[in-house]
Amino acid sequence: MRTTKRVHTAIISDLHLCEAEQESEHRPLWKKYKTRQFFFDTSFRQFIEHILRKAGNDPVELVLNGDIFDFDSVVRFDADAHYRTSWLERKRGLRPQEEKSLYKIKTILADHSEWTLAVKYFLSCDASNRLVFVIGNHDLELHFLSVQAEILEALGEPLDSQRVLFCAWFYISEQDTLIEHGNQYDPYCVCQDPINPFIKKAQRMEVRIPFGNLATRYMMNGMGLFNPHVDSNYIMSIPEYMRLFFKYLLRNQPLIMWTWFWGAVVTMFQSLRDRLLPELKDPMRVEDRIEEIAKNSNATPRMVRELRELFAYPAASHPWLIAQELWLDRAFLVMLAFLAIFQIFTFFKLAYEVEFYWFLGVLALFIPFFVFYTKSIRSSVAKFKEPNERLLVLTSRITGVKRVVYGHTHVARHEMIGYVEHLNSGCWSPAFLDVECTRPYGKKTFVWIYPTDENSRDAKLFEFSSGQSKQVYGRLKLEA
Repeated sequence: MRTTKRVHTAIISDLHLCEAEQESEHRPLWKKYKTRQFFFDTSFRQFIEHILRKAGNDPVELVLNGDIFDFDSVVRFDADAHYRTSWLERKRGLRPQEEKSLYKIKTILADHSEWTLAVKYFLSCDASNRLVFVIGNHDLELHFLSVQAEILEALGEPLDSQRVLFCAWFYISEQDTLIEHGNQYDPYCVCQDPINPFIKKAQRMEVRIPFGNLATRYMMNGMGLFNPHVDSNYIMSIPEYMRLFFKYLLRNQPLIMWTWFWGAVVTMFQSLRDRLLPELKDPMRVEDRIEEIAKNSNATPRMVRELRELFAYPAASHPWLIAQELWLDRAFLVMLAFLAIFQIFTFFKLAYEVEFYWFLGVLALFIPFFVFYTKSIRSSVAKFKEPNERLLVLTSRITGVKRVVYGHTHVARHEMIGYVEHLNSGCWSPAFLDVECTRPYGKKTFVWIYPTDENSRDAKLFEFSSGQSKQVYGRLKLEA
């Protein structure tokens, strides 16, 4: 509901807080972007102080719009835990089960103690200040109530706090702005059912993780020279992969092809399996759950149901599409060609004296076809990073707002699309375009919504740097 005070709203997203990577003398570039050298906790504390000064004596609503915590990239585990930890979990990170998610959030908050203190300071400055967590695709484990309770305890807030809210996927600020992370319109990262986010696997309750996040867990966590926060860091052409291999991977991870292959197979298997599992839900609490989401999101139950109908169809419903994104289609094509030609060669070898180089020659004839097929494949990942006018208009009409704020894409922007004002809060994640982390990608940006008169508010996009902010327009240039 709209408050009686002049409320200022600050929106940031995609912080991707994770555990600190231990630096290694033998592999200094391994996940370098995750080391304490690139923590921005001090900048975040300065940001909190800045928005409080900017608001003057008015209350501030701080909306953390998704992917604040990166549960998928946490690979640390408790060797003395009472629960079972599989070999795969020790290599690629703990499964999204409640006690394991609780361990991960404790680890993140402990490594980012300055960030936690900054948020705690924000809440202590004014009793009217409010903190809102909108759950994104990388922090879906916030759906566990025990994880939420751990955050509240770290912030010094009671379990029934009305000043710290956790929203399933959207939040309506002051009845004039719809705030969503945006992953619900991305088939690769969509949470299949945020109203009922849990599934049952091996007699344990888990959060259903989308395909894109499973790829982070089982592939990116094992390939430490690729930065998961920048698509171009791991989606490349064959020549680009070859240059990267000979310059860095040959010395640091020479068996990268095997790591990629088994990680991709596990990702595909888990995606298809999870897609088919029914969600866990209590039929006696369906309406209670919808009403709870509506209350936390400043919405009505009808809005919750209607917004849910706009979700993208999960990419895991299309196995061949997933295989193409993982390059498994090309891997299987090469193996099939090799086996077929080898069988033909072996058959002729029984009847004729055929030298082995003939086998290699026939195999070489397959190369043009393989290159042609590879070049015909176009990844559709980038398509879903652009705002969709139809979705903007529909969400605007459903919620009765004229302004929509997203995150997710890591691209800060401010524009009018149709009659809807669209903003993207960008990202703060440690993103770099190169392995050595010398070319940063993106700026520390935030959306600032402020009152102009008694009945309206305006929104601006700002870049934050060195304790100061400057307004930016349109689409922000990302490379430094």
